[in-house]
Amino acid sequence: MEAKAVAKYIRTSPRKARIVIDLIRGKDVGDAVAILKNTPNKSAKLIEKVLNSAIANAENNHDMFVDELVVSRAFIDEGPTMKRWRARAMGQASPINKRTSHITIILSEKREG
Repeated sequence: MEAKAVAKYIRTSPRKARIVIDLIRGKDVGDAVAILKNTPNKSAKLIEKVLNSAIANAENNHDMFVDELVVSRAFIDEGPTMKRWRARAMGQASPINKRTSHITIILSEKREG
């Protein structure tokens, strides 16, 4: 049985968020929450919200025990990019890409054996 939570169109770049998500992949949910709370990164707070949502989904929708949950899969997909322009010297302009992310976390129960 698996529980899943997804956050879409999050205003952080996927490259920066993947650094944080790599820290929690394969860990127990208690350890994962502790790691995210102590990571000084904007993405860590956003990923922690999605992880807490996945834990709540597992507990309430699938009747899973929180103590036995593991982050089985966690990944960041790239969302749409907002394209903006910044004025530069001599009438020129430079592009600014404001990237977005889709955060997905899938929890499963520990396999004993």
